[in-house]
Amino acid sequence: MRTTTLNLRTGGDEVVLDLTRECASFVSGLGDGLLHVFVPHATAGLAIIETGAGSDDDLLAALGDLLPADDRWRHAHGTRGHGRSHVMPAVVPPYATVPVDGGRLALGTWQSICLVDLNVDNADRSVRLDFLEG
Repeated sequence: MRTTTLNLRTGGDEVVLDLTRECASFVSGLGDGLLHVFVPHATAGLAIIETGAGSDDDLLAALGDLLPADDRWRHAHGTRGHGRSHVMPAVVPPYATVPVDGGRLALGTWQSICLVDLNVDNADRSVRLDFLEG
């Protein structure tokens, strides 16, 4: 298994951050197998979605509707509504697996691998990439 870790800074805003280029670069030339992407954080997730056409903003809006940033959360340290960030990985999981064919991600035309981060209290993120040759 081949592994690398991306160290990212997401800033102080909710974000959908496209990681497709970094993932494609990691698997380039490695042959056939699976790319497993994992976020070792309790408040972030991974989504495979279309970006750049409003879907990333739509995802943040939908998560805002589903998980409002208000005072209903029992996990209540940090900024208002921080507890929702700890619930989000049950909706947007902290992992994704993508087939790799001949060293290329087997994504659909409009699919991108994205980090989803609602936690404005922690801007430092790591994402682990594992290539399992098959």
